Amino acid sequence: MGEHKLGLRTRIAVAVSLVSLALSIAVSLTVYTVARQTLLDAREESASSRALKNTSVVAGINLSTSDPSVVLGVLSNLSDAGKAIAVWDGGIHSQSVDGTYTSDELPEELLERPLEDREPGIMRFEGDGETVIGVGVPVTDQDAAYFEVTPLGDITDALASIRLALAGAVVVSTGLAGILGYWASRYSIRPLTRVSLAAQSVALGQLDTRIDYDEYSHDPDLAPLVANFNEMLGALQSRIDRDARFASDVSHELRSPLTTLNAGLQVLANNREEMPERARQALDLLETDVTRFTQLVEDLLEISRFDAGAVRLELDDVALVPMVRNTVEALSGNEIPVLADPGLEDLVIACDRRRLARILVNFCNNADKYADGATHISVTLHEPDPNDPLGEPTVQIGVEDAGPGVPADQREAVFDRFNRGDQGGARGADVGVGLGLALAAEHARLQAGRVFVENRTDGGQGARFVVELPLLEVRGDDFEDEHLSDATPESTSNLTLTGEHRAIAVTTAETANRDLSAGGGDHR
Repeated sequence: MGEHKLGLRTRIAVAVSLVSLALSIAVSLTVYTVARQTLLDAREESASSRALKNTSVVAGINLSTSDPSVVLGVLSNLSDAGKAIAVWDGGIHSQSVDGTYTSDELPEELLERPLEDREPGIMRFEGDGETVIGVGVPVTDQDAAYFEVTPLGDITDALASIRLALAGAVVVSTGLAGILGYWASRYSIRPLTRVSLAAQSVALGQLDTRIDYDEYSHDPDLAPLVANFNEMLGALQSRIDRDARFASDVSHELRSPLTTLNAGLQVLANNREEMPERARQALDLLETDVTRFTQLVEDLLEISRFDAGAVRLELDDVALVPMVRNTVEALSGNEIPVLADPGLEDLVIACDRRRLARILVNFCNNADKYADGATHISVTLHEPDPNDPLGEPTVQIGVEDAGPGVPADQREAVFDRFNRGDQGGARGADVGVGLGLALAAEHARLQAGRVFVENRTDGGQGARFVVELPLLEVRGDDFEDEHLSDATPESTSNLTLTGEHRAIAVTTAETANRDLSAGGGDHR
């Protein structure tokens, strides 16, 4: 199973989200640290001021000689006295007004500073399961000290709320940043999308496709990309145009001498009986090669018209199954059975009758020369993948043979120009020039269809050459011919794809024009 890779927009969104997450965490930590320190500093300052004030009150009595009840009364009357502790005689005696906090719970370090060093001290420590602030102040002129413990529960709760709020802010900001990054990335990758669409148009034969340079001329990063892409397309178009003109010019120049050769051969053929045996053999070989050469020139001319975009699509209402039968009958004397799915006998679609007939002729000729002829021809309705909401049904015409078949690694290459598979170096009357299947592919593409080869449907030995066409319906009598000239798959897709058999303009086969102008065709 191949590794699933994220798309460019998704990667941009993820990158923006990660940057936002890092920044949010950094800001949140900073905010939390500052807030925590500010709250604690304010509480420590407040506790220190109160402890100093209360120490001055405690200093008004002699802790060593006073009755403990008197000390307790003084401590109880102090501000926030519930957490006050008095320690005297070097820590031997102590008094607190709250049993929760006594001198025994105070850290040793906090006790020593006011009692021994005679300096005020403050520190945070854990007392009775919570964080508290302890403040110790020496009592003037006495071997005593006053301590005050301030719980920090309210600050702890406040900090917990701040943490929760900041965590929520991090999550929300990261999610919003990802959404914003995904939305905004479409503007960033729009030039790449346009380049992709332009490349797709070029692949479909629209060599004059260009990207508007003025739109990106102000961008120092994108302007060179657009300029180089347009220059590349210009160079490609120029090269293809030169090659197409060369093939067309050569083909035209060869037609005149070929005409002369064919006329001369006809004269020789008329006097064949007067020739010796060796001359007859030479004449047969010459006729074979000249016929093959003539077919090559005609096919090259047609290929050059495709390359130059000088082709014309002429759509007709075609009763498909009768048209296929008529084509096969004219080609083979009705020796090849035509099998159609039930319900397709009256199927009428819009297609170019001549080009469809040429495809079938080329497929049958290919079967004759490489597989001892076609065994049968099938006409089937191909339903789209249920998981593809945009899929439309198509009609498939398959020519099956009982030959050696086509290896899987050659099934695309057989439709390339001058590709004759394993017969690439062979010569003879039964060997083609390798343009028939290439022309079939061009004829199908012009009608927004495709050709392909696969194994026979019954699993037997041989191959099945298929032409697949969309179910198109002509818009009506006002559908102007000029809309069909120089047609491409894009232009033919403007025709209406119909519904129940998604449907076709259902007319009876008897009303369809069945005239065929099926020219001969080359093979592989």
